[in-house]
Amino acid sequence: MTIDEYLDSVKERLLTDKAVSSLHIIRERVTTMDGHLRARLTLSDDSQIEFSEYVRRSPEGEIRVVTYSYHWANASGNLIQRWDNTPHHPDLADFPHHIHVGRQDTPFAGQPVSIFAVLDEVTRRLTPPTSPA
Repeated sequence: MTIDEYLDSVKERLLTDKAVSSLHIIRERVTTMDGHLRARLTLSDDSQIEFSEYVRRSPEGEIRVVTYSYHWANASGNLIQRWDNTPHHPDLADFPHHIHVGRQDTPFAGQPVSIFAVLDEVTRRLTPPTSPA
C-alpha cells in the first residue's frame, strides 16, 4: 500500500461513516515515504473530532502511524476523550500511548491507535443499543 492509498482509505472512511456529518481537511501532505493528515470532523450528535495523523511507509511497504492525536469534544467544546502519543507521560505503561478523559488531570495508559480504531469506538459509543425483539 502506498501513502496515497492509505490516506485515500482514511478519507473514504470519513466521507462514508454514518457517524460523520461533515469533514474539513485542514492540512494534507504526501510523499512516497510519509504523509500527514489533519482534519476536523463534525459527528451526528454535533460533537467534533479534530485529529492529526503522521504515517510512514516501512522498507517492507507497511504503513505505520508514527504520531497521532485524536481530540473528541462535545458540541460545547468540552473534552470527551483524547488519544495521543506525545511523549510527555513516561511513567505510564505503554508509553508514549495515552488517553485523556474529560476534565480528569491524570491520563490513562493507552494502546497505539489509528483514526479507524478511534472512529470505531466513537461510533459504538454514539449508537444506542438495540432492544431484542
